[in-house]
Amino acid sequence: MKFLIAGSGSIGRRHIRNLLALGEKNISLYRTYQSTIPDEELALFKVETDLQAALAQAPDAVIVSNPTAAHLDVALPASEAGCHLLLEKPVSHTKEGLDQLARNIASSGKTALVGYQFRFHPVLMQIKVLLDSGELGRPLSVHVHWGEYLPGWHPWEDYRKTYAARADLGGGVVLTLSHPFDTLRWLIGEVGSLSAMTGQTSDLNIEVEDHAEITLAFLNGCTGFVHLDYYQRPPSHWMEITTANGFIRWNNAGGAADVYRVSSSGWERLDAPSGFERNDLFLDEMAHFLTVIRGEETVRCSLEDGRRALEIALAVHESAAQGCQRVILY
Repeated sequence: MKFLIAGSGSIGRRHIRNLLALGEKNISLYRTYQSTIPDEELALFKVETDLQAALAQAPDAVIVSNPTAAHLDVALPASEAGCHLLLEKPVSHTKEGLDQLARNIASSGKTALVGYQFRFHPVLMQIKVLLDSGELGRPLSVHVHWGEYLPGWHPWEDYRKTYAARADLGGGVVLTLSHPFDTLRWLIGEVGSLSAMTGQTSDLNIEVEDHAEITLAFLNGCTGFVHLDYYQRPPSHWMEITTANGFIRWNNAGGAADVYRVSSSGWERLDAPSGFERNDLFLDEMAHFLTVIRGEETVRCSLEDGRRALEIALAVHESAAQGCQRVILY
């Protein structure tokens, strides 16, 4: 298969390495040369600086890993050219253009996978099966904490100039750290309404929000609470789910989860496979994308899933702008 990668920052380069690891070697790059990472790793790949010229090479799939606000600048022409898409999260910073993208994909018969890689986490997948089985009863409440230190992401560059810190590139914690929105939809169900506060409370000196406090009301009656921030050291990512007949505690640091069952009054540990590491999420995601292209699997995280996560993020901004007013989604 022939792949075009748009965006040569850290995530784009991770996708290159994982494609190579999976035996795919026909890779070309669409570049604007804004990356701050040295180019030695990319020396062997054909580079185009004009998107139409790159698409004229008829790639089977385009991996969109440029800054959030530029995603659809690539995804729309690529979908019009009849390419499969791996579209990094969030799908965009606005809903404008998403309807056309969906129409393009439907008319071409191709697929779009959205890059919420935590759908491939082996323990979260076990939690999904457990919740869907009904063994623990219905979810009653969920708490998610997602704290990271923005300057620590890419120590080789000025964090204030990165997409995550710039409003014009679609940055801010709500969009950039939107993983919980997708994970919660996947595990718990659709969000019916929410209220949120966002702001700047750190000394990071960035132009976007550095934290968010969000209350979610799910259509199934579950209540959710999500904290996001750019300033926590060390990073901390965890989730707790209280159900009618149990409790689940997952911590991303070790990858494992502890499950309490009321029926047995006991705890069970759900462990990731031996040797599990962070890149396994991305590698499994890419392997899945290859099977989707070959028609062997249906896409796990669709464009519609990506749209729903974006709608939650945009509703968070709307609620915060209105002084934490409740926003109805469905």
